[in-house]
This record gives sequence, structure tokens and C-alpha cells, in this order.
Amino acid sequence: MKYNKVIEAGFLARPNRFEAQVEVAGQVETVHVKNTGRCKELLLPHVPVILAEADNPARKTRYDLIAVEKTGLGLINIDSQAPNKVMGEWLAGRGYDVVKPEYKYGSSRIDFYMERGDQKYLLEVKGCTLEQDGIGYFPDAPTERGIKHIHELIEAKRNGYWCGLAFVIQMPKVREVRPNIVTHPAFGDAWQEALEAGVRILFLGCDVKKDALSIDDSRVCAEE
Repeated sequence: MKYNKVIEAGFLARPNRFEAQVEVAGQVETVHVKNTGRCKELLLPHVPVILAEADNPARKTRYDLIAVEKTGLGLINIDSQAPNKVMGEWLAGRGYDVVKPEYKYGSSRIDFYMERGDQKYLLEVKGCTLEQDGIGYFPDAPTERGIKHIHELIEAKRNGYWCGLAFVIQMPKVREVRPNIVTHPAFGDAWQEALEAGVRILFLGCDVKKDALSIDDSRVCAEE
């Protein structure tokens, strides 16, 4: 996926979940943050950030904050809409007969439903932007919704679907993700339940550029 027009800026402050103040060419600009997560370890004073110009010229904020530079790691894409977009692009080239986004199953909407021959697939997608010592961690805040999705996948697996939980790693170098049991121990329990039920847990590393994000096939692997 590509962004139409991007510029560099310096992060100043985040007064709420949806907005940030940045410095652009010596001027303070209020921008929309395309991630409602905490991102406290990333959005630090004066770190370089990347902004994408919004498509709607009448919008309150002119730019979206989409990426941030982390010392020692590189550029991290924090756009929470990006993982599903790049996953859709990636799945389109994987030989499935059918790929449908936002598929209703049980009481949830699972990110992707696929078919190949007689086999039916369900795939839930999570973006990962939290890194420590070269390992990605999810979630960065408690997620009851994420646990609900895992339980739906476990049930679907019992009903004959191939089921997967895919982590799109929106940063360079990182190859695997672990459950963040410090932040949400119950998510770690659900992760283990999923593995024991036969749900595949996939890690998809990304090539991160200022104006683009794509899945790097050389960094695609699964939890064993």
C-alpha cells in the first residue's frame, strides 16, 4: 500500500488519543493520529515522524501521523488501518479462489474469509508496533475484543475451517511476536488455547518506507 503525499515532521505532544501536535517547517501543526493505542514508547518529544496528507481538504486536520522513527530500529508504521490493507494485497497473490474481507462469523467480524477448493479459511489480522530487544509484543493495551476473536477462531477450527491469527509486523528487523502477558495476561492464555486447538499463528514482517508498507515474504513464518 502507498500513501499519496508524505512529509517529515517532529513530534511534540499528544493531547488525546486522536490528535498530536508536531512541528512542520518551524510551525506547530495539529494532526490526526491513525492509531488509538498508547504508543508511549514511540511518540517521544522531538522524534522524527511521517505525516500523510489527508484526502479530504475540508477535514479539521490536514495530515495523518502514520509513522515514527525509533532509535536503533528504524521507521515504524503506526497506521492501524494498514495491516488489513497490506494483508488484502498479500492474500490476493496467494492463489485463493475467494477472498472476502470483514466476514461475519458467530458474533464477530473476522478480517478475512478465503476459499481454495473445498477448504474454507478464516484469518484474523493484528498489527504489531511494540518492540523490545528485537521481539514484537501484542497487545500494547488490554484487548477484550482480541480475546473474543481468538475464541471465535477456536470454535471455527472445531467446525472444519482452517483458522489463523496473523500479526502484521509494521517495523523492520523484527521476525516474531509474543503475547504481552505483562499488559494483558488473559491474552496470553487465549494465545495458548488457540495453539492447542490448531489455530495457526502467523508472523508477517514488513518492508517499511516513508510512503509505503508491504509484507516482506522473506520474513513470513508461523509459530511452531
